[in-house]
Amino acid sequence: MQIVISDEALRWFKQDMDAEHGDAIKFFARYGGSSPLHEGFSLGVTKEQPDDVYVQIEKEGILFYVEKRDHWFFDEHDLHVLVDSALNELTYTYKKA
Repeated sequence: MQIVISDEALRWFKQDMDAEHGDAIKFFARYGGSSPLHEGFSLGVTKEQPDDVYVQIEKEGILFYVEKRDHWFFDEHDLHVLVDSALNELTYTYKKA
C-alpha cells in the first residue's frame, strides 16, 4: 500500500488544517458513512502524531500515515488524496496495489 498526496491536497492540508513542518496527518477507518471499499465505514483524517505506523509518506516535512490497526480498510489498495477544486474539499480514490 502507498499513500499518494497531490500538490493541491498538500496545499489544502496547509491551509485548512494548518499543517506545517513537523506535523503528522493520520488517515483512519471510521464507523459510519460508506466508501468504495466498505459499506458502513468511511475514511477519517486528523492531525495527530503516529503510534504504530503501517505506511507513511512525507511531503515538505509533513508526515501522512496509516496506523497498522487501520490497514484492513484499504484492502490492498493505494490511497490517492486529491482536491475537488469546485468544492475545495479532499477527495479520495483507491487503486488496487
